[in-house]
Amino acid sequence: MERGTHGRAISAAGSDLWTLMRPRQWMKNVFVLAPVFFAGKIGNWGSLWATVAATVAFCFMSSAVYVVNDFMDMDRDRAHPKKKHRPLASGRVSPGPAVVLAAALFVAAEWLGWVADTGAGVPTVLLIYGSMNLLYSTVLKHYAIVDVLIIALGFVLRVVAGAFAAEVPPSPWLLLTTFLLASVLGLCKRRAELAALEDQAAVHRANLGVYTVDLLNQLISISTAATIMTYAMYTFSGPQGPRAMVTVPFVVYGLFRYLYLVNQKNEGENPDQIVVRDPPFVINGLLWVGASFAVVYWPWL
Repeated sequence: MERGTHGRAISAAGSDLWTLMRPRQWMKNVFVLAPVFFAGKIGNWGSLWATVAATVAFCFMSSAVYVVNDFMDMDRDRAHPKKKHRPLASGRVSPGPAVVLAAALFVAAEWLGWVADTGAGVPTVLLIYGSMNLLYSTVLKHYAIVDVLIIALGFVLRVVAGAFAAEVPPSPWLLLTTFLLASVLGLCKRRAELAALEDQAAVHRANLGVYTVDLLNQLISISTAATIMTYAMYTFSGPQGPRAMVTVPFVVYGLFRYLYLVNQKNEGENPDQIVVRDPPFVINGLLWVGASFAVVYWPWL
């Protein structure tokens, strides 16, 4: 009986540590794959293997960042209607094991970074990403607008790491598109948090008291328009030429659908869930991937 109870306790602890790593958020690291995909090097096993290793490294590093962020925020999270159930905020995981987990993930990420790129490009980007997010967790997230820009820069670093791994020069238009798209996601997340917390927003995080729904709507509109323009510039300035512009309508629909879900369904707080749970969004995403693959890898079409 005792052995069974002890086994269940270990299993529950392991499950809580796994939850603390937020594996659902690993989907964001698909941005690391962008350079090797758009460079037409998916069939190059050396480039593909290095990029996959860099992607896994970013999964570990981002998890380390999430653990540190939850550790720093656990008192504030207890006042949030959803975040209060997180492992640290709820007390299911104590701070000691969380710190050990974060350190182990950091070491694993850096090791995989060296596996992906012995030239030190990927491990350097990972170190910059980790340091920037540590600064974010301790200081920068308390400053309105700066907090969203730091999140956006994290996505840009993912693309840069992928470029180092695949040994391809990153397109400036791709980097700018990534930055603006991530800004849209970050601003929508702040809008959803503001709507969910209402009068308690500033209690949970001081910078939420600075934002207003009207301000965020304006910033989202600007960032969305800029994202569409920069993506269009990327499509016809790349090696595939104007043919790549056939993918633009899918991007426009994806952004519009996302904004609909944020404004009408208030689902912006968890963008990773929208990507996999909203059927129209998923179908559109698959069509965009298919069209992009055809443009890059089937030039005779």
